[in-house]
Amino acid sequence: MPRNGLFNRLFLSLSIALAACSASGEDIASTSSDATPAAVDGAASAAEYSRAIMPDDADPALWVIRDEDTTIFLFGTVHILKPGMTWFDEAVKDSFDSSDELVIEMIKPDAAAMMKIVSELAIDKSGVSLRDKLSAEDRAEYEATMVKLGMPVAAFDPLDPWFASVNLSLIPLARNGYDADQGVEDALLAQARARAIRITGLETPEQQLGFFDNLPEEVQIRFLNFTVDNIDDTADGMEQMVAEWANANIDALGALMNAGLEDKILYQTLLVDRNRNWAEWVQARMEQPGTVFLAVGAGHLAGDSSLQAILANKGFVAERIEY
Repeated sequence: MPRNGLFNRLFLSLSIALAACSASGEDIASTSSDATPAAVDGAASAAEYSRAIMPDDADPALWVIRDEDTTIFLFGTVHILKPGMTWFDEAVKDSFDSSDELVIEMIKPDAAAMMKIVSELAIDKSGVSLRDKLSAEDRAEYEATMVKLGMPVAAFDPLDPWFASVNLSLIPLARNGYDADQGVEDALLAQARARAIRITGLETPEQQLGFFDNLPEEVQIRFLNFTVDNIDDTADGMEQMVAEWANANIDALGALMNAGLEDKILYQTLLVDRNRNWAEWVQARMEQPGTVFLAVGAGHLAGDSSLQAILANKGFVAERIEY
């Protein structure tokens, strides 16, 4: 694999985990108050529903917070897409073009630096292989999944359980046409660099991997087991998530993207704590004049613990931009 391709896969692995992409194939009705046509008649599968509502021209949700001299747009991203979907137009493009700063979750380091960080924070140093950390039942299911995917059962043995989980989830996505080079952040970064505007990262790569590296091992293993249990539905789950994102169905999207975070430690670490940190950043940035386009994983902008909800408690009202 080319060096750049390997780097993109490493970064995408991290992005998918932090976005908490759902591997669940459950109907939205089971996780959201907004019933879909698929949930109503009980006949269509999640995949059929997604295909039915998937637009070629997406109109994702967009919000704005403003005062007399500062404007911050809030845009939810999807870290991996199939080629061909148009989303950078209309209000999204207009808002971006009016901004003098792009803010994203993390600015990618170069490939060598990222590999060094991964080796320090995602590779096991205990001397116990991944499979030896699993119960007999979980190990059997994990190995069966690896065989089904055409992977050597020992392929991820050197990895921490969380990193094995997110790399495992990439395999069915890649085989179903999702492209690591089609993420929303990459497109926004290209536009920002073309305009030579400021680019800011809310977190460092070390911080992002550290969220997982610091999780108790039993939580990491539960994360891995969730991925194994739902591997057959990973692509359909992503398809459903992208469809909801493209149609700006916020409640359904939030339920899907955070379906893998039932574990309270994961939910607190990957969603709530980070949203609180970002809200502090937004509050401080509102003290400075300018226009900012802030783009983070769409799951962070939905639900009771969303970035907007936390900002509202600080007195900042995020207004939905209808377009």
